[in-house]
This record gives sequence, structure tokens and C-alpha cells, in this order.
Amino acid sequence: MNIIVCVKEIPDPETPASAFAIDEAAMRAIPAKDTPPVISPFDEQAVEAALRLKDSLGAKVTVLSMGASSAEKVLKHTLSMGADEAFLLSDSSFENSDSTSAAYTLAQAIKKVGEYDMIICGRQAGDFDSGQVGSGIAEMLGIPSVTVAKKIETLDGKAKVERVLPDGYEVVEVSLPALITVSNELGEPRYATLKGIMAAAKKTVPVWNAAEIGADVASIGTEGRKTKMLKLFIPVRESKCEFIEGENEEETAVKLAQKLREVKLI
Repeated sequence: MNIIVCVKEIPDPETPASAFAIDEAAMRAIPAKDTPPVISPFDEQAVEAALRLKDSLGAKVTVLSMGASSAEKVLKHTLSMGADEAFLLSDSSFENSDSTSAAYTLAQAIKKVGEYDMIICGRQAGDFDSGQVGSGIAEMLGIPSVTVAKKIETLDGKAKVERVLPDGYEVVEVSLPALITVSNELGEPRYATLKGIMAAAKKTVPVWNAAEIGADVASIGTEGRKTKMLKLFIPVRESKCEFIEGENEEETAVKLAQKLREVKLI
């Protein structure tokens, strides 16, 4: 079985909003200088899902990422976890992609990789949280997709997926090849071992540009965008604190309840 995983490098989600700056002209966030980018958490779980299938089936796992040269570190991380090979899609023409142009670029790279049985993505990126790229890739490749999976099994050319619902989960069966997006309910991704880190350090991550994946320049980056960002900003949060006092606990509780009714919280 051949599995392809798509991952994204993002600013560290643990970075406080106060450490970011906004370039209003370029409509982009400028992350903190001292905080290196990381792999999107849902994408790391997608890698874990692929590696669990590799453990049980002996699958080959290939990882793709589109981004700047710094994304090589993210790909090296997936190799240290146990992925077999990784490719970086890096070209100035890929910049400012939205969900549509990113999905197109990744789909073109998947075609270049060649034969595959399953594509796994995170349910959404950890920065913009759109959750559209995975389904977009499936649409462009003409294959079925299943979203927000918490467990994946394969048998007789089909995948059985436990798909997360608000109040439980449902079991979906899909013919392969297919694309599956993974949710955090899958469980924690494995840690890279020292042996894995040393092996990853020896591997080369090939870099593909737009021409090498046969991309149409009208469908990538800014040219391929289907959405227009109107404003990017850090929200301002204002809060007020009021102390409720009373002669005793019962009186304080009554006054608190009255206040909550006034502001229509109860």
C-alpha cells in the first residue's frame, strides 16, 4: 500500500497573540522571531494515522508539503517519525495561495509522486482552520473523500473509517484510492526516536517547483485564488470585572443570580 500525507508548516499555535504583528498591506501575519514554525497539529496526526497503517500493513508513506525552504524541517520531522520519503513544493509562484490554489498544487504533486492507495490530510490547518484543502484535493483528483476520521482500517481494497460526529461517531466504508482527513480524536502522534532522527538527518528532501509538477501558472498562488481576503487583524478583547458582595453567602448568591439575569446569561 502506498500512502501520501500532506502537511503544512505553520506558526506555533502556542505563541501568544501579543507576539504577532500584522502586515496590513501584504495581508499576512508576521510571527514572533524567536519562535520557530512547527508542523500543523492535525497534520502530525495525519502522519501518525499513516504510520499506524504502515505498522500493520507494511505500507510506504510519502509526505508532501508546500511552503518556504524552512518547511524542510517539518518534513524531516515526519521522516524521523517513520515516513519513508518526503518532497517539498517550493516556488515563489506558490505564495499567497488560498485553499483552492493550494489544493491544486498538492494535487499536481500527488500526480507526480505516482501510484497511491490513500491520501491522508489533517482535518484543517492549525493557522486559518478552513478545513477545505483535503476535500479540494480529492475533488481535483476525482477520488472519494471522508472527513474527520478518528480511526482508519483497510480490507479488500476498501477503507473502513470511524468518522467523528458531535455526539459520537459513524462508520463509513469507502473504496480505494480515497482521501481521508484525520481529526485529533485519532490520538497523540508518536515521538521521534533517536534512531529515527539520525536516519532522517541522512535523507535528502527533494524540492519541486511549479514546472516540475506540471502546474498551470493560472491555477497556483495568487493567480489561482478563488477567495479575496478583506482584512486581517488581531482582535481586541475588552473585559470588565465586577465584584458581587453581600452580608452572607446566601445574599451574595441571590445578587449574583440577579446580575446574571440582567445581562441575560441565565
